[in-house]
Amino acid sequence: MLVGYTLPAHNLNLFQARRASFRCRGSPLNPLTKRPASAKPLQRIASTELTRLHLSKLEKLLQKQEQPPVLEPIEKNSRNELPENKGSGMLEGLGLARLWPEMKATEEMSPRHMKTLQRLLSKSQEYSPRNSLGGRWREYHGSNDWSGMLDPLDENLRREVVRYGEFVQAAYQSFNSDPAMSAEEPPLPHHVALSDRAYRVTKSLYATSSVGLPDWVDEVAPDLGWMTQRSSWIGYVAVCEDRREIARMGRRDIVIALRGTATCLEWAENMRAFPVQFPGDKDDSVQDAAMVECGFLSLYKTRGAHVPSLAESVIQEIQRLTEIYKGETLSITVTGHSLGAALALLVADELSTCDFEVPPLAVFSFGGPRVGNKGFADRIKQNNVKVLRIVNSQDVITRVPGMFVSEELERKIRNTKMGGVLNVLDKMPWSYSHVGTELRVDTKHSPYLKPDADVACCHDLEAYLHLVDGFLASNCPFRENAKRSLLKLVHEQRSNVKKLYISKAFSLKLSLERERDRMPMSPCLPSPS
Repeated sequence: MLVGYTLPAHNLNLFQARRASFRCRGSPLNPLTKRPASAKPLQRIASTELTRLHLSKLEKLLQKQEQPPVLEPIEKNSRNELPENKGSGMLEGLGLARLWPEMKATEEMSPRHMKTLQRLLSKSQEYSPRNSLGGRWREYHGSNDWSGMLDPLDENLRREVVRYGEFVQAAYQSFNSDPAMSAEEPPLPHHVALSDRAYRVTKSLYATSSVGLPDWVDEVAPDLGWMTQRSSWIGYVAVCEDRREIARMGRRDIVIALRGTATCLEWAENMRAFPVQFPGDKDDSVQDAAMVECGFLSLYKTRGAHVPSLAESVIQEIQRLTEIYKGETLSITVTGHSLGAALALLVADELSTCDFEVPPLAVFSFGGPRVGNKGFADRIKQNNVKVLRIVNSQDVITRVPGMFVSEELERKIRNTKMGGVLNVLDKMPWSYSHVGTELRVDTKHSPYLKPDADVACCHDLEAYLHLVDGFLASNCPFRENAKRSLLKLVHEQRSNVKKLYISKAFSLKLSLERERDRMPMSPCLPSPS
């Protein structure tokens, strides 16, 4: 008999007995099936219990195929269950989430997903892969103004943007570790701990304010210390010296990194928002002259008692490095946040007009204010300086000085009947205009940050890097495989992180406290431009 080949011998007799008594019956759920009068109602309770039993067995079978993640102890309810994860193993095992990518992304970033949260809260940084840029390095450096690479965001460009943002974070950390400067003698070399070991710092940069505080300030508040000093360490110049990294990037890269506002006098310079004509501008007509904010130009051009101006230091160091590496393929990347983003434009503009041969120039700015008028923006473009502005839609610093509206709203107004008024205002010498290509992110797109996060969070550099790391495209949600750790973001912006994640992170409190003791925190001070 054919059945004997597929059934064990001890079950064959049982099968034959059941086969003999088998009769075809209509389904009780089919409305066309006539039920006999003697039929009993369905036993709902028994059916429900059988269904639960089958699902329980199926879930146990699927869970055996993958090892459960090792997590910190979590409190269980009276039935010894994890109610928040109930059924998730079955759905993941069946692979149903693959049919709905949006549901999968939501599940991966849900506060219930403790494994993902634990990975993102670990100190060990994970990065998007560093692919070889090779012959395309000029495109990633802005030769085509990053056309076709921003929306959706190219994965290699995302990695490069985050990498240059970390150079600015290193500047913040170095300044916060030793902000004071002696007014009596030249400063000692400043130690900078770079996260990218392929680079070596070659020069410290200083910015000096042309304004000072009244003498009575020292009498009223003698403990302000470095907050009132006129000259302060503001950044550094670094050059790539690792052969493998040079081969990956396709050239030897020189980085100029500048931090944001920190001292009282830097804040005071930010408030000097009236425009002045850019020195060296050949256009004598007031209407077309390049003009920049007075305070930014002051910090860039003023010399200190024992330090040169920022402009002098940068020009001298870049000229020295280009002579050392003459004959090699070079690039110069200027990066900054807040005030540093504004100064980065001034640095790049002056380098582009130097007498000696200057390598390709690009600026990666984070949360930068407007710096000059339309004449200055045209000057930057004519000098072939490529600028990528990373802007948070909720960051008010990017809307000042000038007309307090976002770039999105301004573009909409220009497409209406009011656009002619804005065109007239652009020709005014005191009208400010942004420079370069824009990469726009939004705090509201992050599943971890509150949609109503405060001004400091929306301007914070770590928040910027978090948003860039999770950005896919303007019409896509936060990417589910974001790599950047949330540890620093949680510690610096705890009040702006959603409470669900804070409560879940509380179960990992011991490990978080241990990581925090090892990890130096350096909050980025927002600029009041």
